[in-house]
Amino acid sequence: MTDDLRLTRLAATLPSTVPFVGPEAIERLSGTLFDARLGANESGFGPSPLAIKAMQDTAPDVWMYADPESYDLRNALASHHDIDPASIMVGEGIDGLLGLLVRLMVGEGDNVVTSAGAYPTFDYHVRGFGGTLHTVPYAGDSEDPARLIAKAKETDAKLIYIANPDNPMGTFHKAQEIERMIEAVPDGCLLILDEAYIELAPEDAAPAIAPNNPRVIRMRTFSKAYGMAGARVGYAVGHPDLVNAFNKVRNHFGMNRMSQAGALAALADEAYLGEVIARVQKSRDRIAAIALENRLCPIPSAANFVAIDCGQDGDFAKRVVTELGKRSVFVRMPFVAPQNRCIRVSCGPAAALTLFAVALPKALKSART
Repeated sequence: MTDDLRLTRLAATLPSTVPFVGPEAIERLSGTLFDARLGANESGFGPSPLAIKAMQDTAPDVWMYADPESYDLRNALASHHDIDPASIMVGEGIDGLLGLLVRLMVGEGDNVVTSAGAYPTFDYHVRGFGGTLHTVPYAGDSEDPARLIAKAKETDAKLIYIANPDNPMGTFHKAQEIERMIEAVPDGCLLILDEAYIELAPEDAAPAIAPNNPRVIRMRTFSKAYGMAGARVGYAVGHPDLVNAFNKVRNHFGMNRMSQAGALAALADEAYLGEVIARVQKSRDRIAAIALENRLCPIPSAANFVAIDCGQDGDFAKRVVTELGKRSVFVRMPFVAPQNRCIRVSCGPAAALTLFAVALPKALKSART
């Protein structure tokens, strides 16, 4: 049948896969539901009550398409960041915006630079449009800005990707280092700065970048600190000409009307955001304590998860993930050595972390035997 589909030459060479296997798929395979969902870096604390109400209030109007310009949300974000709305593009989460950006800039054979083991959805989009990925290793457990820049110069890359804070390790670079990286981006290249977790990071993690700087585009989301992963709302901040270019390829009716209303309300509820940030910090501390109780090493995190060094190799960490799954606790792990010696545990409510605390020593024991 495949030969009869008349796929493009490129599509025919690609695997039918997704960057992440969802917990729902794992539940279907196992026939049981997870009691603790701590693997997808969602916010178990949920969205602002005001966002929930806004989405409920908008539900009767869902028969209408959403505003294709996301006018109200773009202007609210512009006011929030004190920039021109022309520098903001709203889209279906950072994942959707990454796909559009790669579509705009990467053709078959074009070179792109990222870190080995960094966020795989970006790699998925690059391969999907025929780009050539060049990777550099992490420096310790952090992405390496200097090596990323050097590799971009070496390969004449069109794009460089870095996440700050990083996924899957949770580490971060201070603003000054990111600013130096931006200044070093070679001509003809664009830095993608993925700031999905920036609201949860220390204040000195967010660099001061003029929105019309042609060397960088920033990506932000309502999926993490704002607790709206299922609503799929993200936005990019960049030079107005680049932002306007998204209109060449984006799905103009891709946004959900209720999601737009929810994001607008969530953005205005700064008090609730502050509560979530505090709860995430408390959750990170508890995950770290659980790791230490089991003689494992937590890696300090600036995100809504903690990577835990299991002290052995990737095969051992994979067994720990599997054994936790058998005990109804869903976690994930990095997929490239040496970061794959770790498991990655999302922040969440106290009850979910208690289940993790009970299951971890049993999972470790089984993994060791």
